[in-house]
Amino acid sequence: MEESRLKTLLEQVASGDMKPDDALERLRVLPFEDMAFAKVDHHRSLRRGFPEVIFCEGKTADQIVSIAERILEQGDNILATRCAPELFAQLAGRLPGAVYHDEGSLFAVEKKRIERRGKVAVVSAGTSDRPVSEEAALSVNYLGCEAVRVYDVGVAGIHRLFSCWDRIRGCDAIIVIAGMEGALASVVAGIADSPVIAVPTSVGYGASFGGLSALLTMLNSCAGGVTVVNIDNGFGAAFAAAVICRSIHGGAREKGEEEKKKSK
Repeated sequence: MEESRLKTLLEQVASGDMKPDDALERLRVLPFEDMAFAKVDHHRSLRRGFPEVIFCEGKTADQIVSIAERILEQGDNILATRCAPELFAQLAGRLPGAVYHDEGSLFAVEKKRIERRGKVAVVSAGTSDRPVSEEAALSVNYLGCEAVRVYDVGVAGIHRLFSCWDRIRGCDAIIVIAGMEGALASVVAGIADSPVIAVPTSVGYGASFGGLSALLTMLNSCAGGVTVVNIDNGFGAAFAAAVICRSIHGGAREKGEEEKKKSK
């Protein structure tokens, strides 16, 4: 946020011309930093509960570093998805503390400690779905929740899923990741009492059409309450699950309000 605009806003609050709650609402939508090639949304965490996440595909190493540095200057953590190993190799030494996860194709800089609240089960059908599963599980972790990994439990051997059900039961949300025909999401949703977020993957033979078959299966699920994200979008599912956890367990703002009430 520009300093002059912030100063004017604070002066209006101090003079009584603006109520603090009205100023807070203004702050939720005002600030971003124009870097010519990108407009960095510094107050996304204020509005959404999570800072802006960098999508690396199509960006140069210089652009990613510049955006990351601006976010870190605001005291926020960094999560950057779809970062190929060769791209991370170009920027790793320029971002101290950056941790790369090859299988999930993402990196993070955890500048401030994250209090992880809530559990998300990440359930995948096969080992070939693992890259998307890891993107989801790692994103869940960096978005402030505990990821419970349950992999390779597809419908071709449904007994594998049932043997792990105790680990899945009780999680606040369930992310189900499957390629081929994508049937696992319907099976899980049929016996779970938590929200189910389905992720179709591009895994499969020709008639799977790069994940379109699994996507249509999940969209046409006869089990109620299946929410579907785009093909291979593990991050999108993780974000939705983290929002669910936040609504159940509360976030930093809600926790601060509770502490204020207790101190009165």
